[in-house]
Amino acid sequence: MTTQVVERNAMKDSTKSAFPARVHFMDFRIAPETLVPRLGDLLIERGLLLPEDLASALDYQQQKIRNGSQCLIGQALIELGFVDQRSIDEVVTIQIFELQNKLERANQHLELKVAERTEDLQNALAKLTELNQLKSNFISNISHELRTPLTHIKGYLDILADHSLGPLTPAQQDALRVLQRSEDRLEQLINDLLQFSLAVKDELELNLQPLEIPKLIGTYQEQDLRKAESKGIKLLINLQESLPVIYVDADKIAWVISHLLDNAIKFTPSGGEVRLEVVGSDGRVEFSVRDNGIGIPKDRLPEIFEPFHQLDSSVTRRYPGTGLGLAMVHKILKAHKAPIKVTSHQGEGTCFKFSFPAADNFDD
Repeated sequence: MTTQVVERNAMKDSTKSAFPARVHFMDFRIAPETLVPRLGDLLIERGLLLPEDLASALDYQQQKIRNGSQCLIGQALIELGFVDQRSIDEVVTIQIFELQNKLERANQHLELKVAERTEDLQNALAKLTELNQLKSNFISNISHELRTPLTHIKGYLDILADHSLGPLTPAQQDALRVLQRSEDRLEQLINDLLQFSLAVKDELELNLQPLEIPKLIGTYQEQDLRKAESKGIKLLINLQESLPVIYVDADKIAWVISHLLDNAIKFTPSGGEVRLEVVGSDGRVEFSVRDNGIGIPKDRLPEIFEPFHQLDSSVTRRYPGTGLGLAMVHKILKAHKAPIKVTSHQGEGTCFKFSFPAADNFDD
């Protein structure tokens, strides 16, 4: 029996079959039985085929394939007269429905697992949010509590410094200066904690006002120069002439610049250089703080804006700090819609850049 005869017989039985004998898809001819594995075994299980007939059909199929003809097992069974097309179509139909049911059950199981996993993630997120809120509240409360005794310490240090309680020996004056620097450092850390707790609570309010950049830089220039000089570092401040006015929260942006300069000075060895540059271009004003210090490994750059995180977290770390400074810089600039960009090469230095629209281009 030829293939053409098989196809004509299949067409005659098409009204009784669940599937046509051949389905045309693009340039391929696909028979429904190709969708069903173990067709011969299924026919045997349903009592429509004997095992020895299946073995004969498999040998027949292999012989045709060796002769260069394509031959499916169903086609071989029909050509040998072991089963008819209707029986094959019925088995294929039943098996496809069973496979469809299994697929639906698998999908339902998968959807259930996804729903359970989503619920677990939502619960974990809720707990994380709660923990962050508790941490923020703790930081805020403890910072306020620390301010009171610190104010008393600062007051008495100032009294000692102006000799209101009597003259000091040179050794006592040196010790007093050490105490004052430590008090300044502690006060700055507490202020950082307070600012961060406000930012976490989305209470970081901006007082946007027109600002002339030379006035902003001039306010802190002398202080930053002293810090750099005390460490043997050259601090260069370059402002482009006729810079436009920008709309920013002056106090917060001054804090950002001061912290970036402090950071650059801290991580630059003696004899190094720190440079602050401000230039105007294309309706924007760009700030950059660059150093030739120790640099940051490329694979660790994403970590630097994480709160309470330091690249060197060992107890013997060389550079102290809470790990909040750059996190606050990021939050303040984000509130100003001024993303910060960082480039760094280990052993060569780091550069931080951010920019604001000029007042004429400012969109509130």
